[in-house]
Formats: sequence, structure tokens, C-alpha cells
Amino acid sequence: MHKWQAFMSDSAFVTKNCGAYSSPFCGVGVEFFPLGVSFDLSGFVLHEVGYLARNNRWNFPNVLSPFWRLYYNFCPGHTIVFPHREVELRPEYLVLIPEHQLFHCRGTIAVPHLFLAFSVLRRLTPEQPLPILLRPLAIEQQLIESMPPQFEPVPQRERIFHMGLAILNLVLSRPEIVWQQRAPAAVQETIRFIAENYALRLTIPRLAQMADLSVEAFARSFKEYQGETIGQHILKVRVREAAHLLTHGDATIDAIAEQTGLSNRAYLSRVFKRITGDSPARFRRRHRVDVAN
Repeated sequence: MHKWQAFMSDSAFVTKNCGAYSSPFCGVGVEFFPLGVSFDLSGFVLHEVGYLARNNRWNFPNVLSPFWRLYYNFCPGHTIVFPHREVELRPEYLVLIPEHQLFHCRGTIAVPHLFLAFSVLRRLTPEQPLPILLRPLAIEQQLIESMPPQFEPVPQRERIFHMGLAILNLVLSRPEIVWQQRAPAAVQETIRFIAENYALRLTIPRLAQMADLSVEAFARSFKEYQGETIGQHILKVRVREAAHLLTHGDATIDAIAEQTGLSNRAYLSRVFKRITGDSPARFRRRHRVDVAN
């Protein structure tokens, strides 16, 4: 039997974790932005940073997440299995896995484990080898080794956030990572317009006209450089803004739906749960206190 088939048939690998699949949050880390696109110069958005001193249940089959992962193990003992490659998590390497890559997480040995979940605005070139293995630079190693104390006894949310951003800024600027050219000006302007006018009625023909492109050329260019359709992008931005309003005020869900261009409460609830994994009400209960602290 092929190693890949043996892995998939192993009955031990049945643990489910929503964060390993469609949700940016796994429930064991410190959570930040639930989804969406970064609108600053960094080009990424940090969803979650987690550290487990004894991670002994790292068994997640068939991971195909829409979010990037950065993994670092302080001791060997866990393995990531890809269709044509197996990578052991070791302290000699940072492991980067882009979104939409099929892999399995395998590990029952209790080892210290650090992970970051995030989204990246830019796209990799097709020639980029995957997964991306990087030997930590001295400054990256220093930041990584400074992370565990921030989680105990009580997670220092602000420090974890800024240290996570620092790690990503360093790692994602490494020359070993080869990115495609940045999106054309028309696509960048569209992204900016949507970010500032998400509550308006946004149609593809209108956006294409603003970009001075045909509908077909505009949709093709946007998908090529953004990695998602225009409709998907608009929904993500609206849901991201709805998440912000849910955690930063007392507006009703009906009012939030109107303020974010999501038509009505029922539609907001449907797309919000599809993208974040939570209903708006549950999301507000889970995250409001965290954001306030």
C-alpha cells in the first residue's frame, strides 16, 4: 500500500478541528481578524497565533484550507504529509503552507508547537516549490523563542499580535519566496474602492466600467491576481466589516446587515456563517470580550 493511502486509511486520524479546514480559528490559539484582506502595506492579515507546550493530538486528515499556515516545532515529532512529499516539523525549519494545498497533519508525540494562520494578498509563482521550508534567520529565531512566554499564564494578546506580525513581515519578505508581479493598477484601485464603499450596491459591470475594461477582461484579471472572484472578494470584505461591528458596538444584526450592504439579517447570517463558521450572534458572544481587552 502506498504511504499516502495508508495514511488516509489509518483510523487514528479522525480528530476534527475547524481551524484546520475552512475556519481561520482552531479554538486553541489567540484569535485576531476572522477573515478578509489587509488594506495596509503589509499585504497580509493575521487570523490566529497559537502555542501548545504539549501538542500531542495533531492529527487532521485532508486539510484543504483557504488560509496560509506557518508551523514551527521546537522538537521533532510531527509530520506533514503531502501527495508526493512528507515533511517532518523540526526546529531547523519554518514550514509555510499556502492556501488551498491538500495535506495531512500527523503527530501523537507531545512537542511544543507554534502556528500562525493568515491570509496573503499576493500570489506565488507556479514555479515556487511547496511547501516552503526556510531555515530561521537569527532575528526570526529570537522572535519565535520569545513567543511561548507570552501565552502563559495568561496570553498577552497585544504582544502576541505584534510579534506575530513581526514574524510574518520577516518571513514573507525572504528572497526564497517568489511572488507574482503585483496586480495591475485597475485591480488595486478596485480593491481600494470596494474597501471604502462596501455598503453600496456593487455590480461587476459598474466596477469594470470604472476600471475601463470589458466585464470579461476585468473579471479574468481580478481572479488571476487576487485569487478569488470579485463576488467572493466583496462578500469577504462585507463579512469582515460585519465582524468588526459585531465586536465593537451594540448595533442590531439587522442594522449591521444594512450598514454592510448585506441586504437583510437572513442573508447576513447565511454568508457570515459560511465564511467564519459562526452565526453572527455566536461570533459576538465569543469575540466581544477578547477585542475589548
